[in-house]
Amino acid sequence: MSFDPRAHRLTPQRWFEDFALGEVFNLPSRTMTEAIFLAFQAASGDNHPIHYDVEFCRARGMPQMLAHGFQVAIQTAAGAGLFPFMVEDSLKAFLDQSSRFLAPVFVGDTLYASLRVATLEPQRSTGVLGMESTVHNQDGVLVMDGTQRYLLRKRG
Repeated sequence: MSFDPRAHRLTPQRWFEDFALGEVFNLPSRTMTEAIFLAFQAASGDNHPIHYDVEFCRARGMPQMLAHGFQVAIQTAAGAGLFPFMVEDSLKAFLDQSSRFLAPVFVGDTLYASLRVATLEPQRSTGVLGMESTVHNQDGVLVMDGTQRYLLRKRG
């Protein structure tokens, strides 16, 4: 037997028609550490003290530094889970995303993100897979919700 690197996959390949409404893809949990805040600051260039100065935050009644909304939204990046491995050959495009920020996230909070198949819009040779994104904190509070849409090939 010879080794075929194309057969070395984390999950079986899936096409648009292989997804079902209500299917859930949980992403790894992550505790928002000061290091994550600093990495986000470096990547985003956002230097407002509400995100990086604990004394500034405490003077305004917050217990810790407040996470930037985009810092929370990136917790729903599908690439953190198995989804992109499932669609390696069928993914054509990440079309769009939206987010609503519903509760504050502070240093020390642990976030739990999930994606749920909410819509399936078939087209001729492709389809649009719509996912509902959610992020809860360690207390079960929904801190963010939104949507993501992907263009996938059909099995063809």
